[in-house]
Amino acid sequence: MTPADIKTNLENVRHRILQACLRSGRSFQDITIVAVTKTESENAIQTAFELGIRNFGENRVQEAAKKILNLACLQPRPVWHMIGHLQSNKIKTALEIFDIIQSVDSLDIAVAVNGRASRRIPVLIQVNISGEESKGGISAADFAQSFGLISRLPNLEVKGLMTIAPLVEDNEKVRPVFRKLKELGDEFGLKQLSMGMTDDFEVAIEEGATMVRIGRALFGESI
Repeated sequence: MTPADIKTNLENVRHRILQACLRSGRSFQDITIVAVTKTESENAIQTAFELGIRNFGENRVQEAAKKILNLACLQPRPVWHMIGHLQSNKIKTALEIFDIIQSVDSLDIAVAVNGRASRRIPVLIQVNISGEESKGGISAADFAQSFGLISRLPNLEVKGLMTIAPLVEDNEKVRPVFRKLKELGDEFGLKQLSMGMTDDFEVAIEEGATMVRIGRALFGESI
């Protein structure tokens, strides 16, 4: 994937975001692209940065730590998002390198992060709206109780919610998943909604996403 390819892809993604915003009466400025770079090279990340991307999402702490260190030259400093499942033994490193943890997927992880943090760390609570066993996250049924406990943890700043929709051929089938997350966010006063990826981000935007996590649409298929 050449820099020119990434530029073309980003222009296409931005156009698709704009069209989704126009369809739903929203502002393009309300949508943050989080470039998913879990398998991408540092050169690809630098290219995206030079094209205006300022938010990057990584799934694995160890891989991210090396990239973030090597890309410390990027100014202004990008915002690094932890978007993968966070293992307890990686929390210390995650807190050192990430600006926001999107994948607080259980009360146990929330408590562990709170206990290791030396500052208030912005987080999103991952909710398993679809109920798939393969997906992480707190169930919608348990959310109210879990949120009541997590929101009291002094070192966590709960900014919003995150979800991963099922993989389906017809994106209309995941619309209710995104709509439910928006309803939960509204109910609990949580404005940031990270939902939607390459295959379904337009529907997510139409249903209220404020962050979309885009990998393949920017960088192509991983080899």
